[in-house]
Amino acid sequence: MDLVPALDEPLKKVLGPATAKVMAEHLGLHTVGDLLHHYPRRYEERGQLTHLADLPMDEHVTVVAQVADARLHTFASSRAPRGKGQRLEVTITDGSGRLQLVFFGNGVHKPLKELLPGTHAMFSGKVSVFNRRLQLAHPAYELLRGDSEEAVESWAGSLIPIYPATAKLESWKIGKAVQTVLPSVQEAVDPLPPALREGRGLLPLPEALLKIHRPHTKADITAARDRLKWDEAFVLQVALARRRHADAQLPAIPRKPRPDGLLAAFDARLPFTLTEGQRKVSKEIFDDLATEHPMHRLLQGEVGSGKTMVALRAMLAVVDAGGQAAMLAPTEVLAQQHHRSVVEMMGELAEGGMLGGAEQGTKVVLLTGSMGAAARRQALLDLVTGEAGIVIGTHALIEDKVQFHDLGLVVVDEQHRFGVEQRDALRGKGKQPPHLLVMTATPIPRTVAMTVFGDLETSVLDQLPAGRSPIASHVVPAADKPHFLARAWERVREEVANGHQAYVVCPRIGDEESDPKSATKKPSPEDEAEKRPPLAVLEVADQLAKGPLQGLRVEVLHGRMHPDDKDAVMRRFAAGETDVLVATTVIEVGVNVPNATVMVIMDADRFGVSQLHQLRGRVGRGSAPGLCLLVTEMPEASPARQRLNAVASTLDGFELSRIDLEQRREGDVLGQAQSGARTSLKVLAVIEDEEIIAEAREEATKIVAADPDLTTLPGLRTALDALLDEEREQYLEKG
Repeated sequence: MDLVPALDEPLKKVLGPATAKVMAEHLGLHTVGDLLHHYPRRYEERGQLTHLADLPMDEHVTVVAQVADARLHTFASSRAPRGKGQRLEVTITDGSGRLQLVFFGNGVHKPLKELLPGTHAMFSGKVSVFNRRLQLAHPAYELLRGDSEEAVESWAGSLIPIYPATAKLESWKIGKAVQTVLPSVQEAVDPLPPALREGRGLLPLPEALLKIHRPHTKADITAARDRLKWDEAFVLQVALARRRHADAQLPAIPRKPRPDGLLAAFDARLPFTLTEGQRKVSKEIFDDLATEHPMHRLLQGEVGSGKTMVALRAMLAVVDAGGQAAMLAPTEVLAQQHHRSVVEMMGELAEGGMLGGAEQGTKVVLLTGSMGAAARRQALLDLVTGEAGIVIGTHALIEDKVQFHDLGLVVVDEQHRFGVEQRDALRGKGKQPPHLLVMTATPIPRTVAMTVFGDLETSVLDQLPAGRSPIASHVVPAADKPHFLARAWERVREEVANGHQAYVVCPRIGDEESDPKSATKKPSPEDEAEKRPPLAVLEVADQLAKGPLQGLRVEVLHGRMHPDDKDAVMRRFAAGETDVLVATTVIEVGVNVPNATVMVIMDADRFGVSQLHQLRGRVGRGSAPGLCLLVTEMPEASPARQRLNAVASTLDGFELSRIDLEQRREGDVLGQAQSGARTSLKVLAVIEDEEIIAEAREEATKIVAADPDLTTLPGLRTALDALLDEEREQYLEKG
């Protein structure tokens, strides 16, 4: 909330260029305000310190402990052949465990004088193992003396703040920098309206900032965090409420289906009845389409809950009302599949204007980047004349050449794969803003939906349609129990013998060596730990065809194949001409082959929770039960195995998405990266602070309705500007 010159002051003026440079490069802190909002990660109490007993390996840690003993050894080495090498070993303890510190060479002199038995100090360094014992080599340290003025001032509280730090800048140096700028907190302008703050008994902002950095009691920390959480939730919700408010002012053409039109004819053809959930969600959508402002709705549902059917009925309603509908899919494979299944579901209704087509039918066209020139010209012509009521395509739909006769509805499949700019470009194709329906098959907990998609109204489909079978999931620990893996391939053979088909999913394609980008990528810690690259489609397919699945018809599918080849492979698999499809995650969304009953996911620990849930939804789509086998070499106690056990234990996508979030943190909720990237939320945890987010949304909506430009709340305006730097502002505008 960098509102005032004092908080806008660059750190290099206040702290000196060297420290300021490290803060900017490693922690992203540039101004006094940034530093004041760099909150401690936790607090150490004197005498009750980080347990040395549970130090993490290879991590940068800060511990507070007492020196138990210190010994100086001399030794011979290549540099000091006459036994003149010096090594200082210091043992420290905190009551829970002991830890060895080592200093070498000229580095021994200062600690030898200072680290006397009985001394208390903070030590910071990277934990390593030597001779089976944990140690810190050449740690930085800060003595905790009770006498010197500065130390007493600096550690006045009995609670010592431990800041998120880096190897270049220890926690206590950040603490000293904070101490320097702390007087500026008095100038922080409060973003919360006074009535709201007083009504909820929250601390004023300057007091909250003082207490989070220099608490005297645990109650100080709690009060400060409660206040700062409200800031984050409220400012974010005001940003979203302003967007909802602005969208509601836009004009749109109401689209109401005709009672005896295309939608009625389609419903009459359906061989099954819609689930109650589908009917309820359809009504919400039809009510929105009938208004004079653009619909902005998020439709989320379990894998296979029938979202495509709901979206298709919405598109038919718009065509009925004289408009056109466009559906955006993230990949060509998916666009082709959607096109095929929509045409199948509509039958002669999809052949408007053609011989044998129904009279109230329309044309359904496909538009992708790899289409031939003639087919593409015809599709573009059908769109501009209005001959085609429905178009399904990839982002080729967004190109300048594509003109619509009257675009009334945009359906975006799998929101998380589409940039905001792309949605925006498609919206710009309507004469007036079209209605927007965003579908996601990754169920999102309610609070996340309120923070990430807070500008969209949400509809949820949580029942599975009749005729869908349950999916059993099991973890296959290939390293601990190799016979389990052998049994997995037997199960695949059994399913094929019963006339069914199988998927085998791998994390990699296998021809990446030619890709210069992948060669320069740094390996992740997991890769380092395993020293084995993730399994690849091309290798696995080859091994299976020659080994455990010999004699079965095995084919491969991955993203680098030519689109026509991909389509041909999918068609053969759908037609039952292939027994086993070895694929990357291209099959993650939308692939529908009811006869596929078993899926084996290799190196399952390399996939995220929601991705595994998505993949698993590709089996059990027919009347036979589905089976999903999660193969991993990770040891039983590892977090990766716990994640897989969670996926195996529940089919509830909403439950899984909560687990996923708790493990990953939220990522930058506003930015496009919704993964574990640096989060703009510092104290607010989207899952835990559900109530605060819901209350903040209510308050924000009231305030924006009364004063959309926030003219009476300058502090809130400034906080909003700080939160929405230009890039995020654009992101929100385009949502």
